[in-house]
Amino acid sequence: MTKPIERPILFSGEMVRALLEGRKMQTRRIIKPQPDIADPELEKVLPAAWEDGFIDVECPYGIIGDRLWVRETFCEFLDDYIYKADEKLPPYHKWKPSIHMPRTACRIALEITGVRIERLQDISEDDALAEGIFKSTYDNYFHSTLHPVKGTYQCWVSARQAFEMLWKSINGVNSWEENPWVWVIEFRRVPHDQD
Repeated sequence: MTKPIERPILFSGEMVRALLEGRKMQTRRIIKPQPDIADPELEKVLPAAWEDGFIDVECPYGIIGDRLWVRETFCEFLDDYIYKADEKLPPYHKWKPSIHMPRTACRIALEITGVRIERLQDISEDDALAEGIFKSTYDNYFHSTLHPVKGTYQCWVSARQAFEMLWKSINGVNSWEENPWVWVIEFRRVPHDQD
């Protein structure tokens, strides 16, 4: 049996926590370069054309069955690793950026179960929840970022709106309005013994 192709993927601390809690089953990544489409009618059929192979653009994250290994901010400590997403402070050590994480330090592996393209703003409520947004008992929706002044979770009336705020916090203030074409990558977490 051939070993699946593996590629690294970066996740922020809050998204690592969502992965560990089993809330995150999708990620959206901006397609680079963006498709150059001036005709609105052509734009409507772009996802189907890509799926049918009429558009020759490969997803840089892989295809169904490939694996992603998660790079996150980490620190080497006593012949082991500490991860910033766990919010434990390593004594006398500095955090290393996720881009520098070696494969040996990886604790989360994901198997790709689906790949498609769509406009960012086409995300549904269910897909926003699959992106790691969670719902409170009071029917408010959250992502894992605390308010910078109040220190409490910020809340919104829909999962989609919470995802919009999360996207802006990662990609910049105007990134939602730009409505880029994105890769939608669906995945399942791989048990450590299958990693």
